Amino acid sequence: MVTQSAYGISVRVPLPYPMAVERARAALALEGFGILSEIDVAGVLRKKLSVDFRPYVILGACNHQLAHRALTADLDIGLLLPCNVIVYATDHPDVSVVAAMDPVVALQLAPGKEIEHLAQEARSRLERALTSITR
Repeated sequence: MVTQSAYGISVRVPLPYPMAVERARAALALEGFGILSEIDVAGVLRKKLSVDFRPYVILGACNHQLAHRALTADLDIGLLLPCNVIVYATDHPDVSVVAAMDPVVALQLAPGKEIEHLAQEARSRLERALTSITR
């Protein structure tokens, strides 16, 4: 079940972290999202601060068709792209969380009905991707 927070949508999945990352990538691809960037948060914290942190990745997901339409409507919208999707290990080895920035919330900063419609479409695609990971 997809849950809503103030700025994101998420699912808890009965999968170990590596499998959850793999499933998240596949689910996003099926909804037309490519991964433009990937940040291994645990690796960065280990390297830069010498601290241990749970497995955690930030994926910069972009649906190129939606991004093109958004950029055509407002060149500065790139400041709010791509959609961040996170995957992290919980305290239980066979449970992970996959969450996505809610584009409807993030894109409220940009005026215009076209952007509002694009944000709704992006959110619907992200919700479908998250839901499919739980199956």
